[in-house]
Formats: sequence, structure tokens, C-alpha cells
Amino acid sequence: MSEIICPKCSSENCYNDTVMNICCDCMHEWHGNEESTQTTDTTPRDSNGAELVDGDAVTVIKDLKVKGSSMVIKRGTKVKSIRLTDNPEEVDCKIEGSSIVLKTCFLKK
Repeated sequence: MSEIICPKCSSENCYNDTVMNICCDCMHEWHGNEESTQTTDTTPRDSNGAELVDGDAVTVIKDLKVKGSSMVIKRGTKVKSIRLTDNPEEVDCKIEGSSIVLKTCFLKK
């Protein structure tokens, strides 16, 4: 039995209804002979879509509460020399002497 994977949400909770494949999670329908056209972009990008590289300087676009701490990173905080991680949605940086991992959706170049 072959696994059917939804091209829209990548869910495995799908079934074949004679001619159409149907995803139970997002209700996406597609023909069974269509190939998955979803490509995974592993390039880290900021909130505006600009590509990020090691050593970039970025700015925080929203006040962020740091989990496990009373520290708050204020909007407009400039972060110098970020380091990319294995996850394209996260970057490693130092803020006020603390090493912190930030989501790229809260940063702009």
C-alpha cells in the first residue's frame, strides 16, 4: 500500500476516492496522477523575505518575551552577527550577553 501525502500541508492523513485524493486535515483535493509540486526552501529568510547569511545584522520587529526569563527583547533592538542554525526558521545570536535563538519571522534585515 502506498502512502498518500498531501501536496498542500504534507499530511499523511489522506485517502483516495476513485479519481481524486483527499486530505482529511486541510480538505485539499487533487488528482491521483499529479506529482507533488511542493518544494522545500531551506534558505533562511527574514520577515520581508530577504535572504539571511552568517554575520548579518538584523532588527527585531516585535517585543519578544524570553521563555524561562523575565527578560523582554524590545522592538527595534539591533542584533549583530547572527549565526544560522540547521533550522532555516531560526537564527542564533547574542543579546545583552545572553545566547538566544530567535525565529526569523520576528527579524528584518
